[in-house]
Parts: sequence; structure tokens; C-alpha cells
Amino acid sequence: MVKYPAAALNRTFAALADPTRRRILAQLAQGDRCVTRLARPYAMSLPAISKHLRVLEKAGLLRRRRYGRVHEMQLEAKPLKQAAKWVEEYRKFWEGSLDRLAEYLEKTNKRPRKKGAA
Repeated sequence: MVKYPAAALNRTFAALADPTRRRILAQLAQGDRCVTRLARPYAMSLPAISKHLRVLEKAGLLRRRRYGRVHEMQLEAKPLKQAAKWVEEYRKFWEGSLDRLAEYLEKTNKRPRKKGAA
């Protein structure tokens, strides 16, 4: 199994745990956005959006660029790719386990039943 830095994965999954942050990432997947444009669809204050952005920034999921007073955000996909690889390792494990269970059930169902067994 591939080893990933635990702290980086923890930050990534913690950032992804919040639906507002996931929606912000979805917006950024469509292209770079300034903070005010990112905040527009949400019924929350600009400081509250900024807190969400700081969490995403600390997780390495976005990069901030400043142009004077304008802060532009850009999606950084590398932590998402690492998290997806981590999940993929466990998907392989569970698929293998379920395949073995299916084989076992097929073998046990093929055995002839004794008379009187329900």
C-alpha cells in the first residue's frame, strides 16, 4: 500500500468535509475567481467566506494571488489527486474482499442440501 503524509491527508479530508468548501472548490474548478465573486452565492459574511478560504489554502487546495486589493483564488488539484489515490487503494481492497465473499457464497450455495433442511 502506498504511504501518504498523514497530516496532509488529514487537512485535505477536513477541508472537504464542509459542503461550503466543496462548493467553493467546484466554482474554482471552472476557473479562477476573486473572493467577492466566490462569496456571492452564499448567505454569509465576507469574513466567514475568508475563513473557509483559509482552511482550503492551509490544505493546499487553493492558491491565492493578490492584484492590489483584489485577491484571486486558483484551484490546486494535487492534494485532491493524493486523496483520490488513497481512497483508490481502499476501493481495491474492498472490491477484492467482496469478490472473495461472492466466490464463497457461490460455493456454499452449490452444495446439495440435506432433506428436511429449510
